Amino acid sequence: MSAVPTALAKAFGQLADRAVLRVAIKSIAITLVLFAGLGVGLYFALAELTQRYGLDEGWAGVAAVVLVPVAMWLMFRVVALAVLQFFADEVVAAVEARHYPALAGLARPLPFHRDLRNSVKGLLRALGYNLLALPLAAVLAFTAIGPAVVFLLVNAVLLGRELTDMAWLRHCCGDERGNPAGRAERLLMGGAIAGMMLVPLLGLIAPVVGAAAGTHLVLRRLEQGEAA
Repeated sequence: MSAVPTALAKAFGQLADRAVLRVAIKSIAITLVLFAGLGVGLYFALAELTQRYGLDEGWAGVAAVVLVPVAMWLMFRVVALAVLQFFADEVVAAVEARHYPALAGLARPLPFHRDLRNSVKGLLRALGYNLLALPLAAVLAFTAIGPAVVFLLVNAVLLGRELTDMAWLRHCCGDERGNPAGRAERLLMGGAIAGMMLVPLLGLIAPVVGAAAGTHLVLRRLEQGEAA
């Protein structure tokens, strides 16, 4: 698991690379636009309800202002990761070129339909796992911290898988389930990124940092395999 801090440090160190910075800007912008669209749609839906039931329309704006940040906090991880899937190749290729040039030529960039499929699968998986965790979180609600721990663990598992698969799928040669990154490494890295996503501003770059760190975990294993 000592590889995880190194992978994260290298990922942060590469944020200034033009290719990685470009992906960060694009993914953050699209994610924020999606949530802005959610806010507008929610406002008009609430305005329609207030008119229908004869309520003060000002409540629609107040409710939208309150609910959108809550929805963003709850759903940011899911939406941001789904958006990042479309640009993951650029992050992985940047890490390959800088740190693993011998492996870069072996990578097979994913076509758009694969990126779309991976994005949808990841989105559904994240929603499904979090919904399954809801009953356990509800049972632990009396502990105050219990629900947060449950969702952190669930999202650590999900992120560890998703963020390493982004690199592995470029090198898997059809063996999509053979991700070489260790389970403990994936869990630790996923937990670190899940924690980052809870921090304002830092959470905006967390998915890109995670994609770069996940690439290091996978390619380090592949490099070791070739050396052996």
